[in-house]
Amino acid sequence: MNAGQPLVQSETVLQPLGRALVTAFYAATQALRIYPLENATVQNTVGEGMKIVDRVLEREGVVELRLVGDFMFLNDARLRLDLSDYASFAQFAGMLRRHGIGQIEIQQGVTPRDLALFLSLLLRDGPTRAEEAFAQFEERFRQTPTQHIAVGPTRGAYEQILDEDAKQAAKATYFQSVQVAKDVLTDMRLGRAVNLRRVKRAVQSIVDQVLNNETSIIGMTTLRDYDQYTFTHSVNVCIFSVVIGQKLGLSKVQLYELGLGALFHDIGKMRIDPEIVNKPARLNEDEWKQMQRHPVEGLLALFTMRGLSEMPYRAMLQAYEHHMKLDLSGYPRNRRPREPTLFSRIVATADGFDAATSKRSYQSQPWPPDEVLREMRESKQRGFDPLLVKALINVTGVFPPGTAVILDTNELAVVVARNPDPAQVHKPIVRIITNAWGMRLAEPVTADLSEVHAVTGEPLRTIIKTTDPEKYGIRVADYFV
Repeated sequence: MNAGQPLVQSETVLQPLGRALVTAFYAATQALRIYPLENATVQNTVGEGMKIVDRVLEREGVVELRLVGDFMFLNDARLRLDLSDYASFAQFAGMLRRHGIGQIEIQQGVTPRDLALFLSLLLRDGPTRAEEAFAQFEERFRQTPTQHIAVGPTRGAYEQILDEDAKQAAKATYFQSVQVAKDVLTDMRLGRAVNLRRVKRAVQSIVDQVLNNETSIIGMTTLRDYDQYTFTHSVNVCIFSVVIGQKLGLSKVQLYELGLGALFHDIGKMRIDPEIVNKPARLNEDEWKQMQRHPVEGLLALFTMRGLSEMPYRAMLQAYEHHMKLDLSGYPRNRRPREPTLFSRIVATADGFDAATSKRSYQSQPWPPDEVLREMRESKQRGFDPLLVKALINVTGVFPPGTAVILDTNELAVVVARNPDPAQVHKPIVRIITNAWGMRLAEPVTADLSEVHAVTGEPLRTIIKTTDPEKYGIRVADYFV
């Protein structure tokens, strides 16, 4: 069976069911807003939702709706919206957020009355203090006779950082993927057969991590190892590409295909003289011409790879086009007008960000991540798609994970996640590692920079500037593993 086939089947079946289920639940809440439980209109709308629940239970054994940031999932399928169902999704998600609900699990044996009682509780007002919302809802829910429905709280970036199990899962996925990249690229250089199935499993694991634990897997990209740059860079570009693709609303199947091409985007360098690829000094004209051939060599390498029938053609284009700028002033040069594909532009954005923030043979001092994003966004000469750079910033925040910052309290901190509130994208989650006098804390303190003083309403801490972590003897990766 093709490695991507289960994903296709799941997406095809669960997408329409998930959209219909959310729409039915929202319609039932609107009926419950006007009529009592026993009303025929309520019974009909709840019944429609029950029919969909039964179909999912028959297929999956359980119905799990999850709200993660701006996205909603039915079991493992992220639900893609269109204009016809956007209002229903937005209103229903708003109800869940008001009560601090991030997960609904519906089990075998559930009845229409169970559903009606649960949905009616969503219509109640939530408490003034957001942190009390879920506890209050859970207490109300516990007092009802409802069975076979369970709820869980929302999990923002702050909670994910503190989740040791999630961090360990992300770390395992990351290191396994780096090892796969190392083996595959080495096999390609030596002319050996490449195990495509192993590669596909690694990419599927990365996609799953992005969909389920985006904060932790983005944090792993700070583990930029100079000695392993070729391999960690391939994995980082895969992660950032999938993250951007998710922000754009790509399906799970599309994210998998995008990630596969991203992991292979630099495979053409395996056909270039290693002394040129790893040269610490500036390349001369002849060496630069050879280096500019690596996108063409990547296309040829993927085209001749065994198992071609399982390698999407878009992955080949990603290898060929990832150094083309929007105005085609990059390389390789083209004789005919063309436009780099969306997937290639995504990989180019991910590649540019990770390369500029990494220590390499010819770049001993990487740029601060926030400066890289600013340059990518503001400089047209860099040739990046501005919409894709904006999507990356929406995911990483203005100060990406791994950025060392000085706070107005004179404390030194490392950014570990963007703020889960889109309106607070410039106020990330940080780990404070020194006090105001520059003394290293025995245990880092996690802080949300959007927190304000209870009386004055002023921010408790504010970033005043970014800084070079090496200046303080800090290895930012230590705060993610």
